[in-house]
Amino acid sequence: MDQVELKVDEMNCAACSSTVEKALQKSSGVKSASVAVSTGRATIIGTNLDGESLAEIATNAGYPSQVIDAGIDPSQLASEIETRQKKNASSWKRRAILGVSIWAPFEGLHWYLFLQEIETNWAPWVMLFASTLSMILVGSGFFTSALGAAKRMQTNMDTLITIGAGAAYFFSLYIFVAKKAFDFDVGHPMYFMEAAALLAIISIGHWLEATSSAKAGSAIRELLKMQPDTAELVAEDGSTSTIATGEVGEGIRLLVRPGGRIPVDGVVVDGASEIDESIVTGEPLPVVKGIGDQLIAGSMNTTGQLILKTTVDGRHTTVSRIAQLVTNAQSSKAGIQRLADKVAGVFVPIVLAIAALTVVGWSISGQTGDGIVFAVTILVISCPCALGLATPMAVMVAAGESSLRGILVKDASSLELAGKTATVIFDKTGTLTLGKPVVDSIQPEGDETAQTVLAYAASVETPSEHPIASAIVNEAAKQELTVLPVTDFEATAGSGVHGLVDSKKVSVLRDDAATCKVELEGKIIGRITVTDEIRPEAKKTVDELRASGIQVHMLSGDRTSTAEAVAREVGIAPENVHAEASPSDKTEIVSSLPRPSMMVGDGINDAAALAASDVGVAIASGTNVAMESASIIIPANDIEATAESINIAKNALTTIKQNLVFAFMYNVAAIPLAAFGLLGEHGPLIAAAAMGFSDVTVIGNAIRLKHKLRKRRMNTQ
Repeated sequence: MDQVELKVDEMNCAACSSTVEKALQKSSGVKSASVAVSTGRATIIGTNLDGESLAEIATNAGYPSQVIDAGIDPSQLASEIETRQKKNASSWKRRAILGVSIWAPFEGLHWYLFLQEIETNWAPWVMLFASTLSMILVGSGFFTSALGAAKRMQTNMDTLITIGAGAAYFFSLYIFVAKKAFDFDVGHPMYFMEAAALLAIISIGHWLEATSSAKAGSAIRELLKMQPDTAELVAEDGSTSTIATGEVGEGIRLLVRPGGRIPVDGVVVDGASEIDESIVTGEPLPVVKGIGDQLIAGSMNTTGQLILKTTVDGRHTTVSRIAQLVTNAQSSKAGIQRLADKVAGVFVPIVLAIAALTVVGWSISGQTGDGIVFAVTILVISCPCALGLATPMAVMVAAGESSLRGILVKDASSLELAGKTATVIFDKTGTLTLGKPVVDSIQPEGDETAQTVLAYAASVETPSEHPIASAIVNEAAKQELTVLPVTDFEATAGSGVHGLVDSKKVSVLRDDAATCKVELEGKIIGRITVTDEIRPEAKKTVDELRASGIQVHMLSGDRTSTAEAVAREVGIAPENVHAEASPSDKTEIVSSLPRPSMMVGDGINDAAALAASDVGVAIASGTNVAMESASIIIPANDIEATAESINIAKNALTTIKQNLVFAFMYNVAAIPLAAFGLLGEHGPLIAAAAMGFSDVTVIGNAIRLKHKLRKRRMNTQ
């Protein structure tokens, strides 16, 4: 499948994104198209896609578009989104200030004359001038957008505003001309100031909305600030020079001083230090790093001076890839959002029909003027902005805050499903356990001591690369035992190892998968049992999940007895243990369990099982953040973040539902009030303020989610 990313400008509501999506989906080869107003991006998936042709289609739909270069630095892309959000907020700020500057003084004059009961011939002319000025300078953007949509036989949010403000203005102009030119009293006041106020208040609402949206999406900015703009290049002669991080190539040596941040992913070639990797892993405690250890871009070097050799170039660091993942997640759409967008797409025509019926209904009763005022109120109060913002704002916050916790969510659908998780399935080896065998017990026989048995076993196992051999050798080193040289070493696959230690034949033979017998000159002197060490956070994680009502299962290719022993330690019920399972068995088991299901593994040998679940979670190393089989990646190698990812998703889902309920209830309640004239002759002004309030309320709820998640993150560190 091909994937094309487009930058789409001039979208300001769900109807806009729906228009672009429909246009793109009609193109040959397109399987799916997702367009996000919040980030101004379109993601198109299909076969034989031509980016330039798709950009032209989106442009012809009324929204200037261009292809995003696949090779663009993800941090640059995130920076462009931030710039776009700031530019949008600045534009609305100017329009809001201009609108208020025109409307407020003349509105004040209008009320002064009214309260002082002063009648003048020039006042209507002044109001006409102010309203016309506002229509031209403040309303032109709305009118241009609505006219463009009309030419394409479409409607959008600006259609409602244009017709609403236009109706108030031209109805007032009709009253004005009738009075001045024909001395005919229509019997209604003029609404010139209402038209100007409408445009000013709506512009203020958009300004607050744009500013709040930028705040809600601040996580990427915080992330990118952690990667320094420059790096210190180390030359062959040891001298250093400054270079832009984006210009650093792979295989280059860089100097990182104490207190500085790692500019590019790499491996330590000189020096040692403690590194704060919390930006990627969420782990607050520094990690000791020495020669040969991996460094992650954006991490803080706290103590010693380091020289690293880069393993990637400066444009494709872990920080950049994380920024790309978060940007993709924020630009994607959850299923619940797609439904909301469909509703918003048909909402505008329905509102236009209701407004028309309102005019007709009141005209029949001889109150045409009131009917027009009430119709204007309907048009303004029904703008589906809040509906279009309800989901993307919460998704933007949740994806961003998850990344700061060390949880990378690939798309909004995964976030939505994670919040509904009914079953969590853990792979045993490397997930519930550390994946590194350790010595569990030593049982000496005869007169031998445990230390003697271990010393002989470690001596003969030293040349072996088998995981059990490593466990035995490491345990001997831990106990500071003397390990003697081995000669005539021989390893037999599936059996064990033999060799001469101090001129004596020593054998370490496999009794079973977890136990070895140690022989000296053909006589058994003891047995060593190894086990895969259980992660310290495993039981706490399982307990948290079970306490929240989620079923917890475990998959393992090991013997039933071994798997059940691990399950007992971490608190998983015996009936939920699936042992001796092949990769294909694991896939079938995952598919058969209650859904939505979440599979947690390492993303390598359990990739098929991850793909079979609704939400695949990969417990990865710090720099491996691009696993295809997983929809959520946890670079911290910390399964406790699994429970946290579900908690974040549940909070996000609750916020989305609250926002959607508010947006729907607002429109359902507001339209009848407007249609039956219960908002009075100042209904258009009340409607404009209410519309802005609804937008800010939805975004404010998303910001509340941000503070809630951030407070929880701080409390758990």
